[in-house]
Amino acid sequence: MILPVEDAIDLHPFRPSETASVVEEYLAAAAGHGFAEVRIVHGRGIGAQRRIVRAVLARSPLVVEFRDAPPERGGWGATVARLRTGGAVR
Repeated sequence: MILPVEDAIDLHPFRPSETASVVEEYLAAAAGHGFAEVRIVHGRGIGAQRRIVRAVLARSPLVVEFRDAPPERGGWGATVARLRTGGAVR
C-alpha cells in the first residue's frame, strides 16, 4: 500500500504483524521529507501496537525522542516522535 507522507500516520488499517515494518518505512520517508516531528496513531486498546511502535522508535537512529501525544492529538493513543534534522544519523 502506498500512502502519502504526512506528519502523522494512523496504524489502524495495518495488521499488527505489519506494524514494525510500516513504522520503520514511515520514519525513513518522513525524515526524507524533512519532518522534524511526526505523530503515530496506534490506538489505546491493550497496548500491543503502542509497545511495538515504541520499540521501533527506541532503536531508530532517526528518532531523537518520543512521548505520548498531547490530549488534543490523541493522548496515550498516539505517540509523537521528534526526528533528527539535517540528515545527521548517529
